[in-house]
Amino acid sequence: MAAVSNMIEKDLLEVVPPFIVQGSSAMIRLLELPPGDPGLAPHRHSGPVFGYMLEGEMLFELEGEAPYPITAGEAFWEPGGEVIHYTVANLLADRTSRFVVVMLCAPGVEMITLVDDEELAAKATERIPAPPR
Repeated sequence: MAAVSNMIEKDLLEVVPPFIVQGSSAMIRLLELPPGDPGLAPHRHSGPVFGYMLEGEMLFELEGEAPYPITAGEAFWEPGGEVIHYTVANLLADRTSRFVVVMLCAPGVEMITLVDDEELAAKATERIPAPPR
């Protein structure tokens, strides 16, 4: 007997990720940014990160890209590795923003590494400004 389902399916994101190191592990994390929170300082991830915005709105900025808002119901990703993740800030002053990420962690490498001030200063002129809102 065939199972009957009323499941609704919607594709959110399709990307070709970079090479994934043999022996990597996956981590799923729920993140909450309090109202107006600037998020984590500039950092890198050891592997690709895939995310889904559950509620709220955040400003997202990766090296080589202009910052842009991500709102509830949108998916996002970043390649990890040497790419700097500059900004993940809550754009809402009155509400918490929540999102889920799936991170692929390279073996023996911390999942998150903060970028030092010297490197940030050296790359400051390469950052792309956010378009006016």
